[in-house]
Amino acid sequence: MISVVILGAGNVATHLFKAFAKAENIMVKQWYNRHISAISSYKNKVEIIDDLSLLKDADIYIIAVSDDAIAELSEQLPFVNKLVVHTSGSVGVYDIDKKQKRGVFYPLQTFSKDAEMEFKNVPICIETIDKKDYHILKELAISIGSPTKKVNSDQRRVLHLAAVFVNNFTNQLYRIGHEITESEGAEFDLLKPLILETAKKVQEFSPYMAQTGPAKRNDKKTIKKHLKILESEQHKAIYELLTKSIQQTHGAPINAQTNDKNTNNGRKKL
Repeated sequence: MISVVILGAGNVATHLFKAFAKAENIMVKQWYNRHISAISSYKNKVEIIDDLSLLKDADIYIIAVSDDAIAELSEQLPFVNKLVVHTSGSVGVYDIDKKQKRGVFYPLQTFSKDAEMEFKNVPICIETIDKKDYHILKELAISIGSPTKKVNSDQRRVLHLAAVFVNNFTNQLYRIGHEITESEGAEFDLLKPLILETAKKVQEFSPYMAQTGPAKRNDKKTIKKHLKILESEQHKAIYELLTKSIQQTHGAPINAQTNDKNTNNGRKKL
């Protein structure tokens, strides 16, 4: 049985608690948050506290708070030489106070409190300073059904950066697509099968091979039509930037501009 204490009450902490509570060989001894009201709804399922001096002995202490608060919270822990890990993608393992055994238990996934999460779809990136600590973190991840990967801090930072591109930025593009369809009363829901197919395709092919669309085939007429439809200057700038990026990736001529800068009396220069 692996005993765990969770520190923090955000999305990651909440989903980890739910996963740990279902696992047969994990016992969540306590759940700490400085504002106990944030976890009060779980008081009948686990001991909740808002005082670090009340922390009990456990195999692993998981800090699941904002990146800026990790170092300070680890300094405040009232014990030494315990396995303390954080769940951040961008914070180094050495940001945890050196009086502890340090590690990282980074679930590489997007979390929303109200969305159900199956941890079989959540790879856990693990890093430890002491090799002996790696095995218990791997066992913890396997116990909730997660695949694991041993990564160092530099690898984890670039994974987190890449995750911003493929998740946060992509979601913002969905939002822009939603705004565009709403502008003419079109149904955004009609795009959802396309979104799913795009995600499915990248499971089988590299993003480079999966790319399609007017920018890749250097379809200047379609690109210009799209730019004329867009009313928002911000949306136009994003369209032009991404179009140029795709053209450069796939070898389209650099002088194939997405605007009218290379035109003369409405006719393109050759």
